[in-house]
Amino acid sequence: MLQGLDPKAFILGCSAIGAGLAAIAGIGPGIGQGYAAGKAAEAVGRQPEAQGDVIRTMILGQAVAETTGIYGLVIAIILLFVRPLLEAL
Repeated sequence: MLQGLDPKAFILGCSAIGAGLAAIAGIGPGIGQGYAAGKAAEAVGRQPEAQGDVIRTMILGQAVAETTGIYGLVIAIILLFVRPLLEAL
């Protein structure tokens, strides 16, 4: 099926597709963080005296959610610039 196709070009193409998919992983944390910030603003609006607790909990949750996006970005950068799969040839 892959006869006549340069293996290096095939691996680079697959790496680019993988990097794109890994970069798409940043969409989920972005949506989640926006939703969490909106709910935190609603909570502070309802109970202003709990502002410190709400913001502390929101920031901790957003930090955990952000790690997913950062992992995706790191994987994309590794696939595009380090090209670890080419060394297997």
